[in-house]
Amino acid sequence: MKYYIQGEKVNLNKPKVAGILNLTEDSFFDGGCYDTEKKALLQVEKLISEGADFLDIGGQSTRPGSKFITADEELKRVIPIIKIIKKEYPKIKLSIDTFWSKVANESVQEGVCMINDVSGGTLDPQMLPTIGRLKVPYVLMHMRGTPQTMNQYTKYENLVENVVQYFEEKIKEAKNFGIENLFLDPGFGFSKTLEQNYELLNQLDQLKKFNLPIYIGISRKKMIYETLNISVNEALVGTSALHLYALLQGANVLRVHDVKEAKQMIILAKQIKSN
Repeated sequence: MKYYIQGEKVNLNKPKVAGILNLTEDSFFDGGCYDTEKKALLQVEKLISEGADFLDIGGQSTRPGSKFITADEELKRVIPIIKIIKKEYPKIKLSIDTFWSKVANESVQEGVCMINDVSGGTLDPQMLPTIGRLKVPYVLMHMRGTPQTMNQYTKYENLVENVVQYFEEKIKEAKNFGIENLFLDPGFGFSKTLEQNYELLNQLDQLKKFNLPIYIGISRKKMIYETLNISVNEALVGTSALHLYALLQGANVLRVHDVKEAKQMIILAKQIKSN
């Protein structure tokens, strides 16, 4: 399974790590931590030094109940940092976590090479046509409703069948717009109860039928710290455990706050699979 990303052939049979850089004020774990250029660059340096294959930059929180900011507000947050990162670390592959087509378009002009959209193109009807025109890889996520309303949409006749059907329809729609390089994100924590998140994780291999890379975002999420009755700051061990399980189920990319530990899980998963 190989994709061309930023002009380079990337072998996704060897799992990759996307380090999270949140430029938001209200993200559930590190909101407001990297709100200056200096703080953001220090975090970028840390993520890269620990072995991040990509950096996923977010200018808007999509945690449950979060309020949207406009595309222009989001651009003011992310574009200056993107420019600095590309100047200081020109080889690092950047993705932008956005559901606005305008943000996607302008970010790609500044050197971003992948779009990560929690809405699967539903929050901005111009997103899929824009990605088709830009010809960049696209992370397609499963979610019902919006970050404000998604907790009202957790009733499924069969969760895993619904997720599979969603991807069948969305992959077809994306390809109609000329989007070829797709990643599938099952959307842990989005329009799913705590128990449903584990049901989905336990059947993650059902997504392998699409022969597309599986992109996982479970780092320090509520499904971990609520299960363990701990704080989000204490959720690294639980995160690592679920990362290892996801890798054994076929995950290709881990989107994480803690790169070093995620890379260690990749080594362990390889060892388990090869013996």
